[in-house]
Amino acid sequence: MSDRVSEEEQDLHHMKSAAAEFYRLNRVPQELERALNQLFAHRPEDVYGYLADYFKNLCAAPRISRLRGREVYDARGQLSIEAEVLCIVCNKEKSMSSAAVSSLSGPKEALLDQERAADVKTAAQWINEPLNNMLKGQSPCEQSEVDHILSNFFMARYLEDKDIRNKEKEELRSPSEPELVPSSPLPAQTKDKKSFDKGKKSTTAEKQVPPAEPPEAVLPGSSAIGSVSLAVAKTGAQTQGVPLYRYIAALKNGEDPPQFHIPVPLITLLSCGKTSPGKLSLLEEVILIPRAGLQVKQIITMTLELQKEMMRIMNTSTKHGAQAVLSDSGVLAVSYERPEQPLDLITEACTGAGLALGTEIHLALNCAASELMDYTKGKYEVAAGVLKTPDELVDMYQTLVSKHPAVVALIDPLRREDREQWEKLSNVIGDSCSLLSDISYKSKAPPLPGVRGHILKLTQETTVSDLICITSKQQGSVVMGTTCSEPCSGDSFSDIAVGLGLDFVKLGGLSGAERMTKYNRLISIEEELSQQGILASKEQHPPPLFSEKAQQQC
Repeated sequence: MSDRVSEEEQDLHHMKSAAAEFYRLNRVPQELERALNQLFAHRPEDVYGYLADYFKNLCAAPRISRLRGREVYDARGQLSIEAEVLCIVCNKEKSMSSAAVSSLSGPKEALLDQERAADVKTAAQWINEPLNNMLKGQSPCEQSEVDHILSNFFMARYLEDKDIRNKEKEELRSPSEPELVPSSPLPAQTKDKKSFDKGKKSTTAEKQVPPAEPPEAVLPGSSAIGSVSLAVAKTGAQTQGVPLYRYIAALKNGEDPPQFHIPVPLITLLSCGKTSPGKLSLLEEVILIPRAGLQVKQIITMTLELQKEMMRIMNTSTKHGAQAVLSDSGVLAVSYERPEQPLDLITEACTGAGLALGTEIHLALNCAASELMDYTKGKYEVAAGVLKTPDELVDMYQTLVSKHPAVVALIDPLRREDREQWEKLSNVIGDSCSLLSDISYKSKAPPLPGVRGHILKLTQETTVSDLICITSKQQGSVVMGTTCSEPCSGDSFSDIAVGLGLDFVKLGGLSGAERMTKYNRLISIEEELSQQGILASKEQHPPPLFSEKAQQQC
């Protein structure tokens, strides 16, 4: 026994001697020397951990050593790009984080498999070669500098691609052939085959619709920019040992806000758009808006009960005569012919579930009208064989909102080009229903008249700094949102919405592991903030998105 004690005393003596030599050579502050002497005397078993922490603090700050881009599959089994960030930490290379943002998807960008594969391949090349070289040695905590490098790289590639396309057009055009100026298609002088307002003939004079604005060019490989930006932000948060939402809040505000609030989740209930089995094309999404003051878990529980009642009605009632299938976006896709039908279904389901529609919950309609214009006729095809001029569509919305006052928001009810009708629609329903529109951070188009809120998406070349910029400068509420058909990946989306301080977040339907991961993360953040005592009450942060009348009902 005495021999073992003697050996321990010798080991402790050697440790103290080595520490003393280290102090002499490195001039360790006297305060640290006293602290270590206390540990040697009272708790020698903690010395190794104490020294490890001390030397760790002396290490150089983490720096990006490599980027790795790889092809992965998204929630719908389609190719996508994922960016991984590796850093030198304590003299060793370590994989820190990875991220993937939505690429070209949805009906507007219905790519062939080979086109999607080429897009993802280009993104992987960007990440593994030029972007890897540009960001090597950068601090992952310098988000604005990293995003500046990413944006400059993207703009250079965009201009190169534009020059190539312009040269190809010049080569295809004959020297003697005059340049053709495209004209907007004329509306057909035919009557609608059907009308949602039976017995009422339209007296609206048909007008020539404005031509469509040129679509924003989507550069193949652009999703590499957003993916790398988000992966670097996640790495910066990990390096500083804070959750991603606190890291983004500090990037936006310069420091942590005294309190955080949880964005109200807008939950998609039904899909009746072009991809649904029925004739109705107008309503891409019918979205539930919960009343203020509820916790996220309460909102999800309430919505699930409502969905069960909707399914029960559709399975047992012949009144609605609708078939419902679960789409790949996790939403019930129903077969309807008229826009009143899904709203009537929800009204009946609320009664059966004991929910007060218009008090406990409200509704928003994502119309996605820009996809419905038939340019050969100059009208919106709101359902199979049912065409409406822009003015007739405004009248239809007015009738619909009047009949269903629980509808307090319309998302993209018209094309951006129909500015006159946006203003008219705002004038006739603005007191009871808000107009929302998708917005791009790079859009230079003037704001639409009457729009009270915007839906911003993290896609393609959008960087974290872009999100911070648009949410800081944009007038009106900004909703962080996904599209109905957009594949989802990871739970960072919820952290971003909380960190940006948004009022609402649109996460899709309550089905599928990818989507539920986001909802569960929102619940987790809410519980964490509540435990820390920095969760703002719902009453302290009333939703400004909707009209005063709708807010009073909330």
